[in-house]
This record gives sequence, structure tokens and C-alpha cells, in this order.
Amino acid sequence: MVAAADWAAATAPARIPFGTLLAMLARVQSYLLQGIDAVACEVEVHVEESDEARVTVVGLPDMAVKEATERVRAAMANSGYFAQAQKVLINLAPADVRKEGPVYDLPMAVGLLAAQGVIRAPSRSALKTGAGVEEAQDGLDLRTTLIAGELALDGRVRPIRGGIALATLAKAKGMRAVVVPAENAGEAALVPDVDVYGVRTLAEVVGLITGAIELDPTARVDIGTLLRTASAPIDFAEVRGQESVKRAIVVAASGSHNLLRLCASGRNGGRIARRVSIHRPLRCFACRRDDCRVTSVLRR
Repeated sequence: MVAAADWAAATAPARIPFGTLLAMLARVQSYLLQGIDAVACEVEVHVEESDEARVTVVGLPDMAVKEATERVRAAMANSGYFAQAQKVLINLAPADVRKEGPVYDLPMAVGLLAAQGVIRAPSRSALKTGAGVEEAQDGLDLRTTLIAGELALDGRVRPIRGGIALATLAKAKGMRAVVVPAENAGEAALVPDVDVYGVRTLAEVVGLITGAIELDPTARVDIGTLLRTASAPIDFAEVRGQESVKRAIVVAASGSHNLLRLCASGRNGGRIARRVSIHRPLRCFACRRDDCRVTSVLRR
């Protein structure tokens, strides 16, 4: 009869030298668009040692998402991060929802660098105060940060659609920060209680997450103040006559009603229509968030 200790020793797996990489897993939080709403999407990157370098993307990706592996590989190489000969599996969860567009380029790159050990957990230090103990942290925590962006081959971060929806999702999920392209930082900063960081290169993202560089969050824009202080470039005072038309437009705009224009393009009706926006009532961002989210999703 074999003793329990001898049996445990015989069946124990072989010891692996410290520092040897067999398999690593990293998770990065991102999003996907469903209409004008953002839904949470987790980018999981699994890396294994292999003689053959191969990258597989699963989770119902479209062609733009599948092509992201080539963009990510080139962006990493041109930013000074050389990919090793590894087998990489990238899962976009939830796996039953189709993923579209190049928005996952940056999360994939960050996840791959984290799985390879290039991006490590930021350092933490405890600061004792009279009220208790406060935890100070350098860099960003990937668990509480939403990341999205398209990568150029040289490592630049290109703008995406739905910056406001992304920040709104981050606030709803209790996330602390959002990392987006610099062109989207202004619109994402409209959402309160979320730190928005606008980045321009992949190297800047790595430095921001690890704490190697200091980047202040984008200042939040006060929409109400901008609307009240903005000067209109055009006005109804420039339109002679047409008092009944102008009166109808003012009444419709004040009540946020629809208007139907029945006239040929390029005539006086077009000049009047361009001046409708100056008579729209001033509303807070919370009241106009759907309008802003539609504009954010449609334009880049």
C-alpha cells in the first residue's frame, strides 16, 4: 500500500522554474454600441508559449475586428513593443453579440501587453491621515477603467464613435476612468463623475496605465454656460419679411415641436431653416443627452 505522502509526490506536476511563461490571461474593459446605447464588453487575452505565432479572435467579430490583429501587431512594433512568438487567443465577451468596427484595437493591444508582462499592476502606497488610511495609486487600474480606440500602424490612436455613450456606461458601472482618443475626450467629459483621459499614441496609453507619465483628466465642459454665452453667427434679424413663417418657427422651437419645410432647396426657406437652431430653448445636458448621444454615435 502506497503512503499518502508518496502518492502525492508521485502525482504532483513537475516544478516550473520561476519566471517561465506558460500561459497568461489579461482582461480589459471596453464597450460595444447597440443603437445609441453602450453595452459592456470584456476583452480577454490569453497568451501561451508556442513555436508558431498565431492570433485568433473569437466572440462574433466582424471583418474589421478580425483585421485588428494586424493593426495591433504593427502598432506595437512601431511603438517599441515587439511581439514574441506566442499563441494568442482574444475573446470578446459577451460572445453571443456581434462586435463591429475598429474600436477594439486599443483594448486588444493593452490586453496583449498586460498578458506579456509589459503592463504591470500600478504601485500602491498607503497614506495615513487623521481620519484614517487613504490609499494612493499611481497609474490606472484596468479593472475600473474603460478603454476604446482605433490604432494606426505607427501607434497613433484614432477617434471612434459613441464617446458619450462610453462615458455614460462607465458611470453606470461605477468605473473610475475612461481612456479614449484625444478627439473624443471633449464629448466624453460631458458625463460627470468619470475621469476622462484623452490619448494620442499607444505609448502614451502604456505610460498612463503604469504611472510612468502623469496626465490630467480632461476638464468637464459646462454645456449650460456655453449655450448661454455663445454668440449666434446668424439671426432672424437678417431675414426681411416672412413674419408668419418666423413666428411659426419660434413657437415650434420653443416647444421642441417638429417642422416640415415645403420649398425648393437654395431659396429663402433654406436660409430661414438655418436660423432655427438659435431659437431652440436652453436645456441642461441631462435633458438633451439623447440628442448628444445620437450626434456622438453618428459622427467621428
